Amino acid sequence: MKPVVQISLDLTNIDEALETAAMALRAGVDWLEAGTPLILAEGLHGVKKLREAFPHVPIVADLKTMDGGYLEAEMMAKAGATHVVVMARAHPETIKCVVQAGKDFGAKVMGDNLGCPDMVLGAKELEDLGCDYIVHHIGYDERRGIATMGKRMPSPLDQLKEVVNAVSVPVQAVGGLSLEQAIQCPAYGAPLVVLGAPLTIDADAFKTADGNLEASLRMICEKIHAYVDIV
Repeated sequence: MKPVVQISLDLTNIDEALETAAMALRAGVDWLEAGTPLILAEGLHGVKKLREAFPHVPIVADLKTMDGGYLEAEMMAKAGATHVVVMARAHPETIKCVVQAGKDFGAKVMGDNLGCPDMVLGAKELEDLGCDYIVHHIGYDERRGIATMGKRMPSPLDQLKEVVNAVSVPVQAVGGLSLEQAIQCPAYGAPLVVLGAPLTIDADAFKTADGNLEASLRMICEKIHAYVDIV
């Protein structure tokens, strides 16, 4: 598939999220993500507002479902989400329920391997259970906690090639990537590039970063879209 640029709206105010989304789309971003902080702050009304403002743009609802899979996926899809996220650490029946709801309500399912003892195995199990995409994810708290102990901060790039080689569905790498690392993701075989905290969002305040963000995003999108199709 052709590389896709997704911006994670990890904001806590819908007005700022809508403004950031409009700017990102002008810069060439392909998908919008209603980030977990936004959903916590605004509920699925935030997803509805994004859908109303951008009727033809794919929207990922990052609710990180752990239980009640069918209902949560149904609610997100009905609110306007085209993609929903379920965690690999959820019970397999929950993942199956999200997959079924995705089929019933026209949403694609992204399986997130955050926290898996074996990240590669977690990704494979998500695909086996029917997920359409894999999110290879090193968590915010995990990265910062390890860094405070004076150890090297883990990166999703550490095992990205292994994850890509283990599954046949598209992969996205998430978790503390630098600008240069995010742009490199398609070269690893991961065509879904997500931009968010701390790349384009202030990681500590969860608000739009200062500076000429639109110009930076446009440059990022151009570089990522320049890659040939990823098999």
